[in-house]
Amino acid sequence: MGSFERYLLSERGLVAGTVVGYVAAASWFVTGLGSGALGDVGAAEVTAAVLSRSGMVSVSGTQNFVSGLKAFLRFCFVEGHLEVDLSEAALPVTGRRHTSLPLGIPAGDAAALLGSCDRRTGLGRRDYALLIVMLRLGLRRSEVAGLRLDDIDWRSGVLVVAGKGDRRDRLPLPADVGDAIAGYLTRGRPVTVHREVFIRAKAPFEPIADGTVASTVRRACRRAGVAEVGSHRLRHTMACDMVTALVPLAEIAQVLRHDSLQSTAIYARVDVETLRLLAQPWPEGGAR
Repeated sequence: MGSFERYLLSERGLVAGTVVGYVAAASWFVTGLGSGALGDVGAAEVTAAVLSRSGMVSVSGTQNFVSGLKAFLRFCFVEGHLEVDLSEAALPVTGRRHTSLPLGIPAGDAAALLGSCDRRTGLGRRDYALLIVMLRLGLRRSEVAGLRLDDIDWRSGVLVVAGKGDRRDRLPLPADVGDAIAGYLTRGRPVTVHREVFIRAKAPFEPIADGTVASTVRRACRRAGVAEVGSHRLRHTMACDMVTALVPLAEIAQVLRHDSLQSTAIYARVDVETLRLLAQPWPEGGAR
């Protein structure tokens, strides 16, 4: 499985977590073959493996297994271990998946979160900058924690975000976000050799962790006296605001750095009033 793992990392450029799942799926499949040789595998064995796995795990778990199996079978064909590309024999699995309506926070709550930060202190300036980055740019908490000084082009007003995998996206740097970051860097950030923007407020002065971003949001909620929310709700807030402003989904997808419009499509359900305009009136006298 070592060569398959290297292929996923170097050729496919997949993130470590996905690679672990794909390798596990391939190992499960090969183990299930027993004494049979991989070169003798046919479509029937692939289908049987998917059916067997689907009886053990959830729909999403089966879908992940199929993705890993397809990648493994394609790899085996490319490497000459299989004479036929059997990846298409691993048929996709469908199933109803409940997706909750994405929720942002009210504008008043967002203002209260920012207002709760005591910007007379270094910690308050850091929290303010962190929160406004999430509210205005929709960064994930890992992206906030990983933001580096070199990612900010002050002259061009651009912020480079290192996202999932090896993605690096350029986002415009709004003036208020730039001012908040600059205020923290000049009058709040501890002296340190690290290049990450956001640093721990107490020694050792190291980059903050993802969990610190989440706890910062929760602390701000408590200070502001608003309902406690997770850091991802701030990302939803920015996206929901864009929907309300009638920004096209394609542009929202670019800002959120989604790989496909399917991930962004859930936000089309946010503007309920607009969706009601699309509904046809119920025929009079019809069954309800």
